[in-house]
Amino acid sequence: MNHAFPCGTLALDFLGTLRARRNPVPAEKLGTPALLDDWFVESGMLDGAPGADEADLTAAVELREAVYSLVEARLAGGSGDADAAAVDVLNRHAAQAPVVVQLGPSGVRRSGTAAQGLAAIAREAAEILGGPDAALLRECGRPECTQVYLDRSRGHRREWCAMRTCGNRVKVSAYRSRHRTAV
Repeated sequence: MNHAFPCGTLALDFLGTLRARRNPVPAEKLGTPALLDDWFVESGMLDGAPGADEADLTAAVELREAVYSLVEARLAGGSGDADAAAVDVLNRHAAQAPVVVQLGPSGVRRSGTAAQGLAAIAREAAEILGGPDAALLRECGRPECTQVYLDRSRGHRREWCAMRTCGNRVKVSAYRSRHRTAV
């Protein structure tokens, strides 16, 4: 598996395809069209690889960065739509044809092109940014992580994108720090 899905929403997990954004050299998880294909299949959005090409990859990165720009503005206290160019990118993708969902003898089947997959991501991002969930947007509290998630915890005190990864790392680091000073 090439990709991680800690957030529970595909649009926000898609933002995580550029890891550690604030590092001098962030980790790009969509370096090739094949990795974009993998993301669509691993996420469960599509049952088979859509056959992405370089133009699809360029469009995917453009959408990811537009959504991140809007999320970042929202996290900074803005309305989340301050960047008109990013809104235009999001809306252009959201207006595309949806992923095809069909019922067959073996259950539900999802198929489509990379553009249709990006349209699904854009629509979900628009729903989050333009709806009540926008108030739940948070960025992971681990300094090296820039993953964004929706804090649906009781009391809205969740600190990490995922406890099993970032939360565990922060707690282990704090534990080691306490025990180093105690010795």
